[in-house]
Amino acid sequence: MAADDDDQRNGLEPEPAASDAQILSPVLLDELRAEVSDLRTRVADLEDRWRRALADADNLRKRAARESAVQREDERARVAAEWLPVLDNLDLALEHVGDDPSPVVEGVRAVREQALGVLARLGFPRRSDEGAAFDPSRHEAVAVLPSPEAPAGTILRVVRPGYGTEERLLRPAAVVVAKGE
Repeated sequence: MAADDDDQRNGLEPEPAASDAQILSPVLLDELRAEVSDLRTRVADLEDRWRRALADADNLRKRAARESAVQREDERARVAAEWLPVLDNLDLALEHVGDDPSPVVEGVRAVREQALGVLARLGFPRRSDEGAAFDPSRHEAVAVLPSPEAPAGTILRVVRPGYGTEERLLRPAAVVVAKGE
């Protein structure tokens, strides 16, 4: 019987022994062969389902990783956007003090520089757009002025600075643009 077990493990149908053939009728033998064939088909089907389930689980893991990365990026942008009004107010405060060397003014300047550094490390550096060509995808025109010194479409002044990179803009710059004559 050990030889029969080896044959079954190797996927071979065991040959009935001479005594088995004499005991089993040909109809019963055909039924057993059909059942073995049916079991092999079911095993193949289950193996196929198992492989598909593994592939689905792998795809789910990859999709979750992608969605998690997008969510982290969106949260990083949301946090950075919350800092923009703070920076705008620091800029306004520094515009009003002029060249006053008092320690409070120097402290405000240091806080502003620190806030700019935080935004830059988050991936949203301050853009310097003055003198650049107007680009509606990166700039928001708040005024158009005639200017004999600058060609049409040149940014004359930045009213509110923009932050971000070419790939990911956090906020467009509010600018004054030169108008053609």
